[in-house]
Amino acid sequence: MPNLKEVRNRIVSVSSTQQITSAMKMVSAAKLRRAQDAIVQMRPYAEKLQEILGNLSSSVDASEGGAYSVQRDPKKVLVVAITSNRGLAGAFNSNVLKACKLLTTTDYADQFAAGNVSFLAIGKKAADYFPRNNMRLVSSHNSVFDGLTFDKVATVAQQIMDAFVAGEFDRVVLVYNRFKNAAVQITTTEQFLPVVPTAKDENVKTSAIDYIFEPNKSSIVLELIPKSLKIQIFKAVLDSHAAEHGARMTAMNKATDNAKEMLKELRLSYNKARQAAITNEILEIVGGAEALNG
Repeated sequence: MPNLKEVRNRIVSVSSTQQITSAMKMVSAAKLRRAQDAIVQMRPYAEKLQEILGNLSSSVDASEGGAYSVQRDPKKVLVVAITSNRGLAGAFNSNVLKACKLLTTTDYADQFAAGNVSFLAIGKKAADYFPRNNMRLVSSHNSVFDGLTFDKVATVAQQIMDAFVAGEFDRVVLVYNRFKNAAVQITTTEQFLPVVPTAKDENVKTSAIDYIFEPNKSSIVLELIPKSLKIQIFKAVLDSHAAEHGARMTAMNKATDNAKEMLKELRLSYNKARQAAITNEILEIVGGAEALNG
């Protein structure tokens, strides 16, 4: 049976932790609303643009922007891992890092063994993980989430696109958490470069989409394809940002509930210890009185 002081100290400690987790849950809930609105508004636009990008990619040559669609043997691979800068979000970050690790043992095992798989980190957790596990980190961009804007993400996207066109990498893969709702985040792995043409359903008879370009095809495509690619990365970052707050809100809610249950057990233990101490004192007093009477 623990003594009263130990139990009392634990009650104070757990109460303080409960207050912190409860406050963090409310902060994440407030941030989640804004992040959720941002990705919900962006997603339809980004998905439609991705569809157009896939349709265009098969009909343009390198001079018209088709350099991002060039299919090469994936000897050199870049994995872009999108995590958060902070923890306390359950399995949010570890799921992404596990998915990155899985790529090195399944899809790109030969390239990884040859030292041709590189990693680009968006988020401090990924930036810390890869060097610690002897995985080649080419760059990290932890400040992207400090006032998240399209321009910040576009700068990172342009670096990736330039490296692909220059032949530094033959394939670029994004790994991130896709936001579904506050309680569910889907770890997603998708090819970013080269651009994947839109899949055609053989069971559905469709004619090729013929776009009308104004003022001309070259000028429109040269601007549209790079911007579309930047928007795809921006959507992935927004997805991850919303998923992070949802995961943290859920984790802090569970932590608060666990602290509440722990406090119940500690208070029960405290009352039992206090009752036992009072009983012992009464027995000592009665025993002393009996000794004096004897």
